[in-house]
Amino acid sequence: MKRFWKSTAVVPADAGPPPFWTVALDGRPVRTPARAALAVPGAALAEAIAAEWDAQGDTINPRAMPLTGLANAAIDRVAPDSAAFAARLAAYGESELIAYRADGPQGLLAAQAAAWDPWVDWFARRFDAALTLTTGIMHVAQPPETLARIRAAFAGFTPFQLAGLDPVVGITGSAVLALAVADGELDAVAAHDIAHVDARWQEEQWGRDPLAEKAEAARRADLDAAITFLRLLAG
Repeated sequence: MKRFWKSTAVVPADAGPPPFWTVALDGRPVRTPARAALAVPGAALAEAIAAEWDAQGDTINPRAMPLTGLANAAIDRVAPDSAAFAARLAAYGESELIAYRADGPQGLLAAQAAAWDPWVDWFARRFDAALTLTTGIMHVAQPPETLARIRAAFAGFTPFQLAGLDPVVGITGSAVLALAVADGELDAVAAHDIAHVDARWQEEQWGRDPLAEKAEAARRADLDAAITFLRLLAG
């Protein structure tokens, strides 16, 4: 699609409390792919979305507008059934990444423990619930009360928070790390490195693969955008 506007502005939107804002292109409000009003909570997020639109050249590049994409997802995909969306993210706790440890070699075990044990402890303190750790890939059931705490935590997020957490959960494979991100305990770099400690250890043994590096760069960019989105919501 060619650029069709000259001016970009942030204007108040009548979308209920807290104050919502929208982006206007030549005075006309932006709409989502489903034709809903692109109204977001907070001027800071709206300003960042407006900056994405303003930075477009002659041809629109959606990949260069990740905050707009996350806002669209919150409105079109999450809000219609946020309870089901929250339950889907919480379900990652049933196979929680940081609960599954390798059965060797010792160097990998040590790397996993260094990266993951602090977040096992953080989860126990923050939610007063324990994770059951296991070795290997055989499924181990987490305690019902632990899963209930995870479900309750995700159920308490707004559709916009859930939209931001969706790529965090998907990229890390961890409900616990996503909750730490939501609490402001982890940034994008740390969350990615903690979640991909196995891959990093393998690279230290055998070297880096150019194709893997490209995929990692894309994951890091998506994770950074998602966490920026969440921070703007909180700010």
